[in-house]
Amino acid sequence: MSSILITGCNGFLGQHLTLFFAAKGFNVIAVGRAECRIKTPAAFIYESIDLTNHTAVNNCLQKHTPSVIIHAAAMSKPDECNNNKNLCLLQNVEVTKFLIESALAFAPHFIYISTDFIFGEDGPHAENDTPNPLNYYGETKLMAEQLVKKSGLLYTIVRPVFIYGKMLEGMRPSFLHWVKNSLEQHKPIKVVSDQQRTPTYVEDICKGILSIITKQKMGEYHLAGKDILSPYQMAVTVAYIFGLDASLIENVTSSSFPEPVKRAKKSGLNITKAINQLSYQPVAFNEGVKLSFTN
Repeated sequence: MSSILITGCNGFLGQHLTLFFAAKGFNVIAVGRAECRIKTPAAFIYESIDLTNHTAVNNCLQKHTPSVIIHAAAMSKPDECNNNKNLCLLQNVEVTKFLIESALAFAPHFIYISTDFIFGEDGPHAENDTPNPLNYYGETKLMAEQLVKKSGLLYTIVRPVFIYGKMLEGMRPSFLHWVKNSLEQHKPIKVVSDQQRTPTYVEDICKGILSIITKQKMGEYHLAGKDILSPYQMAVTVAYIFGLDASLIENVTSSSFPEPVKRAKKSGLNITKAINQLSYQPVAFNEGVKLSFTN
């Protein structure tokens, strides 16, 4: 079975990728900072390294020479990226460059986890739509994409949107869990209705990437959900599924939450290419919500 090195394994997507591919029998090398946060028992190797250290990256890749690299590590909070642009550039662009340079020696399949933030308004966007990032986070992810495309490696760029799913031990509550917890405690909440997204169930991303690896697919693929929803609609769905009081959810606009960083109102991704070429079959959002809370 192929060996897969996954960066950012302590993050939400990284933990799910690590457990998914380990369960499929792949030899997984999970790379993260500090101690491993994955508490669920699984067969994988953990490497604690600082990805901003080029020598450490090179030593790790030379040690394992994986046949696949899934680069999921990133500085991903737009506000933080805007407030510390040098660190964002280092973590999102330079780290990608370090990984590519070290990988050239053994030519793995390089899978880069990007984002819908490389686009602007007028979603859902197809893979070949013109990029137009509205903030610095999106700019750095686009810069990293361009490095990947020029690398000479067999590469795939994967773009998800608003990832949700099961919270594993030690993870911080997601938006859906915040909604459910708040309503269970009868706390009123405000949720915006003037933004559109195509929320992505995390297991669907894992399955899509497995198909990319199996089929040796190169290029860009949008792995997102099939439902176009506002955060308000998502919150109401959570209330409906769990029999909670949806009247506690106040429908507001983005102007209620002034943000320092511009975000697209009408975002989301078109998944037609993934459906046709990867046999990608994402779950409906209401089904994904139910799965996110099952043991």
